[in-house]
Amino acid sequence: MRPNGQPAAKHETYSTGARHFHWWTVLLIAIQLPLGIFMVNYGERTNFAAPTGKMYDSHKMIGLLILLFVLARLANRFLNGAPGDEPTLEPWQRIVSHITHWAIYALLLIVPLLGWLATSAYGPFKPFGIPLPSLLAENQYLAKQLYGLHKLSAILLVALVAMHVGAALFHYIIRKDGVLNRMWPGLPRRDG
Repeated sequence: MRPNGQPAAKHETYSTGARHFHWWTVLLIAIQLPLGIFMVNYGERTNFAAPTGKMYDSHKMIGLLILLFVLARLANRFLNGAPGDEPTLEPWQRIVSHITHWAIYALLLIVPLLGWLATSAYGPFKPFGIPLPSLLAENQYLAKQLYGLHKLSAILLVALVAMHVGAALFHYIIRKDGVLNRMWPGLPRRDG
C-alpha cells in the first residue's frame, strides 16, 4: 500500500538475458561512437597515419559485434517477450516509448549494415586481415554515399539514445517511478 492509500503497482523487470544484451550493447556503443569520430578526424589530420587503419579495423569489428548482439537481443525478445508497460506511464508515454525502442532497434541494425555496405563498396572488407564477405561490388561513388548515410543514421541513433536516457532519468529523478528499475533492478527504488 502506498502512503496515499493506493495499492502499490506491480513492477516487472526485463529478464537477466535481456538486461545483459542491453548493457553490453550500451558498452559497445560507448566505445564505438568516440572511436568512429576520433578515427575519422585523426585520419584526416595525419593523412591516414599507420594507427588509423587499426582504428578503422577495430570500428568495423565492433560494428559487426553490435550487429550480432542486436540480432541475438531481438531473437531473445521475440522468444521470451518483454515485461508489460510500466503501470505509471501515461498513454502517450507508452506510445512514445514503444516508437523510440523500436526505432533504436532498427537503427542498431541499420547503422552497422550501412557501414558494412559502405566498406564493401569501398574495397575489400578485411579488418585485421580477416577477409569478410563483401555485400557490394567496388564502387567509390556509392561508398561515399553510403558512408554519408552511415554517419547520418549514427547521429539519429545517438539522438534517440539521448532521448531514451533522458526519459529514464526523468522517470527516476522527477517522477520517481519504476521505469529505470526495469533495466537496472539493483538501483534503489524511488517510488516507495
